[in-house]
Amino acid sequence: MTGLQDLVALIRADTPLIVIETPDEPRVVELFRQSLMHVWRALFRWSITEGLRRIDMDREDAADVAPDASATLQAIYRHDQRGVFLLLDFAPYLKYAGTQRQMRDILQRRNCLPHVLVLVGNKVELPSDLDTFAVRYRPHLPNSDALLKLVKDEAAAYAREHGGKRVEVDPEAVKQIVRNLRGLSETDARRIARHLIFRDGVLGPEDLPELAKLKFELINRSGHLHYEFDPVKLDHVIGAKRVKRWIELRRAAFVEGHAPPGLDPPKGVLLLGVQGCGKSMLAKAIAAGFGVPLLRLDFGALYNKYHGETEKNLREALSSAEQLAPCVLWIDEIEKGLASSGSGEDGGVSRRILGSFLTWMAERRAQVFMVATANQVHELPAELLRKGRFDEIFFVDLPDIGARAELFVQHLQRRNIDTAGFDLAALAAASEGFSGAEIEQAIVAALYAAYAATHPLSDFQLRAELKNTRPLSVLMAEQVEALREWASARTAPAD
Repeated sequence: MTGLQDLVALIRADTPLIVIETPDEPRVVELFRQSLMHVWRALFRWSITEGLRRIDMDREDAADVAPDASATLQAIYRHDQRGVFLLLDFAPYLKYAGTQRQMRDILQRRNCLPHVLVLVGNKVELPSDLDTFAVRYRPHLPNSDALLKLVKDEAAAYAREHGGKRVEVDPEAVKQIVRNLRGLSETDARRIARHLIFRDGVLGPEDLPELAKLKFELINRSGHLHYEFDPVKLDHVIGAKRVKRWIELRRAAFVEGHAPPGLDPPKGVLLLGVQGCGKSMLAKAIAAGFGVPLLRLDFGALYNKYHGETEKNLREALSSAEQLAPCVLWIDEIEKGLASSGSGEDGGVSRRILGSFLTWMAERRAQVFMVATANQVHELPAELLRKGRFDEIFFVDLPDIGARAELFVQHLQRRNIDTAGFDLAALAAASEGFSGAEIEQAIVAALYAAYAATHPLSDFQLRAELKNTRPLSVLMAEQVEALREWASARTAPAD
């Protein structure tokens, strides 16, 4: 059923109380106006500023009633024609016992007609005595056709306001813009489309990052998600050839949302590996490889000392991510947020968080691709690692000699240092057992030494820093070797 059909069914059933939580009041009013084409009722709208007005006719007639809540409910109770009454921002007045009693008399049809009351507001909290009468209705969000029409309407408005100058349109970019506007109300989608069009008179690929930013700021009211504004291009990641190929094969199925027959769209990967080997960088690059926004969820920020708040925070964060789909949701060092789930030291919060999170992973339908990174696999709960949770578990190992040579080139060039004067093969051999992060820090330390000595960076200084550095593979050799041994038979190599 469509949203309008659902609404008509509720009115025909003489539902006593309908609750609609939305900031988009004009669209709600328009939906009820459209419902009158299918089921006749007198339609009224109330607000504290305008009072009670009949709005089902060509003109809006103001009722001769004081705008306060008590007088309004009394007028509805006495009204001699079955009606639908849209009460805007009425919920705060329900904290008074007298107002609740008046409302219950109407809802229980005590010597009055079967009216339909509709509470409309951004957030509607009901007293328990009234909540039993309520049916919560959520207006359907605009589909792709409605969003495309909306974008065209704003483009036409731009032409009218600029002397007939037409908007420059990239058809493929418009398709992606419409796809990324999904999940927004008509009002919010129109505001963003108007912003994109009116800032330069162009709709093109360069509008997509701005759209993602605006949509994120609009939806992430809880503040538990972080938008990563500087994703890494997939080809900037050294190594990880298998991951790159894996993403390339699934890009179309994920972005378009239509997997080949018999296959589900890709849902996520777990990147396991030694610290400093580029898992976080690879997570960022996966979002760029798909061409979608990257969101980061910090599990630590979800925890709250009050009962039930942590789980609520998780639900809100995941709901926000779904509204921002298609996107990549990155959870860095996931073991730190879920590792304690087996203990009861936190009152069972971690166990409930894990349960909620696993349920979401299994049941989500939105185009949210999850990338989780982990360093300590033995701290992860077994439930998270079983087959089907992730599409694949990749192991990001220490770079081999070829990758280490590329890392030296990359980090030196990033600092505007000509690599021609360096023996890259010797440096790569000298950095056996180093991670990418450790190679970068060795370069930084050598640069400081060169700066202090007032001469250019040399091979000698780099080799000296490498010799003086004890990489993690040496400091924690047993743990690193145990991780590599565990992963050898249980995971797919990233490279």
